[in-house]
Amino acid sequence: MFNKISFQINESDRIGLVGKNGAGKSTLLKIIMGEIQEYAGAVHFPQNFKISYLAQTIVVDDNNTVFEEVQKAFDEKKKVDDRIADLTHQIETRTDYESDEYMNLCMELSDLNESLGFIMDDNPEAEMERVLLGLGFNRTDFDRKLAEFSGGWKMRAELAKLLLSNPDLILLDEPTNHLDIVAVQWLEKYLLQKQFPLVLISHDKAFLDNLTNRTIEINAGNIFDYKFHYSKYLIEREQDLEKQLATKANQEKEKERMEKLIAKFRAKANKAAFAQSLIRKLEGMEDIEIDHFDDTQLNVRFQKPAHSGKIVVHGEHFTKAYGDVSIFNEASIEIIKGQKIGLLGKNGIGKSTLIRLICGEHIDGGELSLGHQVKVGYFDQLSAEKLDGNATVFETMEDGCPDSMYTKIRGLLGAFMFSGEDVDKKVKVLSGGEKTRLALCRLMLEPYNFLILDEPTNHLDIASKEVLRQALLDYEGTLLLVSHDRAFMRDMFSDILVIEDGKIKSFIGGLDEFLEKHSAESVRMFESSGNDPKKPEAPKVEKEVKKQGGITKEEKQRLQKIKKLEGQIAELQKQKLELEHEFAELTGAEDNYADKMASYAKFKEELEGLEMEWLELSD
Repeated sequence: MFNKISFQINESDRIGLVGKNGAGKSTLLKIIMGEIQEYAGAVHFPQNFKISYLAQTIVVDDNNTVFEEVQKAFDEKKKVDDRIADLTHQIETRTDYESDEYMNLCMELSDLNESLGFIMDDNPEAEMERVLLGLGFNRTDFDRKLAEFSGGWKMRAELAKLLLSNPDLILLDEPTNHLDIVAVQWLEKYLLQKQFPLVLISHDKAFLDNLTNRTIEINAGNIFDYKFHYSKYLIEREQDLEKQLATKANQEKEKERMEKLIAKFRAKANKAAFAQSLIRKLEGMEDIEIDHFDDTQLNVRFQKPAHSGKIVVHGEHFTKAYGDVSIFNEASIEIIKGQKIGLLGKNGIGKSTLIRLICGEHIDGGELSLGHQVKVGYFDQLSAEKLDGNATVFETMEDGCPDSMYTKIRGLLGAFMFSGEDVDKKVKVLSGGEKTRLALCRLMLEPYNFLILDEPTNHLDIASKEVLRQALLDYEGTLLLVSHDRAFMRDMFSDILVIEDGKIKSFIGGLDEFLEKHSAESVRMFESSGNDPKKPEAPKVEKEVKKQGGITKEEKQRLQKIKKLEGQIAELQKQKLELEHEFAELTGAEDNYADKMASYAKFKEELEGLEMEWLELSD
């Protein structure tokens, strides 16, 4: 899994740990934490170093309330408080003021009082409430037992506890998988305010770009370490690979030139010594190695959908409640054939409930039905976990497969990166991302004309998500999608629906407008940290900005700058291509070869600078 890898985490590092599903990202975090101890090499930490770790699977005490579980973050503070009380009592009651022991007590008390300021704020309950509200809990949830919550909400409570524990290093393994899009934005802002170093496994490109300043990719047993966020890393890695290939090509040309000279002069007595020197030089030349990347990826294409009626979903004045909790009250919805709809909003508002109702769960009143010949392909958040762990990958696809598709199973599995012996693996040994791929692969077996996908990107690596995104853009049927991944959703939808006050409403505007609206609400919540945890601080009045044509003056200037940079970059890229064609004809023996290479390097540096500026402005 790892081939003698080495790296160091520094105080200012915010590392995005990326790689394909099954590459070893979670394994590496478990090695750092000491959960896996069978490995060669060593992991070193400073003394008294505190690491907080959010794994993909957690264990919590279901008998605790949410508040009680999160309060464990302050166990260290309680120990320090108890020790301070004990030291204070000893110092007040002792009379041996000149003794070394008395002085040691005083010094320890001073050190503990100083460290206490770094452990937690003066008002831990207010900070607890701020974090829990930011992660989507309601105040009425604080005194509920964890046994009443789903695994996703227990994960949020664990995340809150880790954020409040004031670690020296925090390791987060897919922290956004159980968060809605509003909570993801809140978490992003919260982490940006904190000073601790961070190692983050995430397949959310926007989340990585906004939070990290360094990227480590695990690929084919090696690591590739760059001091950039993910999007910039991709550009730099591609450029490095191009340089390696160009240098390798030049080396091969040089070898070919030397071999021709050797063959030409070896038989001539007066040139034999020269030929021998070339032979020694050729033998001493080290081959330039090209970085090896595993670049296999999904090959997803949904079947052409079967015909359906114009109305795909029709609902009028329907209601749904669970006990005393009303989810929908006189709600209505209509989905037309060919629409691609994003269903957005906070967790717990009713998105998954609406999907289950559309798929046939009982409503309490009103009308909700599918249209004529609508065939639903449904992926929910638990689809991957519902797979039979004792079945093989092939058996999972075989179960319920239409006769017409049976001979295509292996081809489909290959398209989803299950090839060779992979198809005989038990499902229980697959990684989270591999299970998600398998569950999605099952959707390819039939020509569904209405896809309903509830968080399909959880656990999928970034490359796989890009392929799935393109497949959904190309899909000719009707789509209803729930996702918290901003990059995945951008430009995906023809319409956006939100659930508010038990009703289903169309959101006028695109994804960016929705995010902007809810980001403002999230920021106000983030800034509400008054002394009284029950009375959040009033939201600050936002400064009015003069607008020109629907955007701010600053945004207009930025767009103009971006457009100008794009023109400059296009011209430089054209010149770069011409220069590379010129270099392809050179042998390396020309008198001005070194000068040409130096000029080319300077030219590329200028182009890379403009590309970096364009990327930052575009972000």
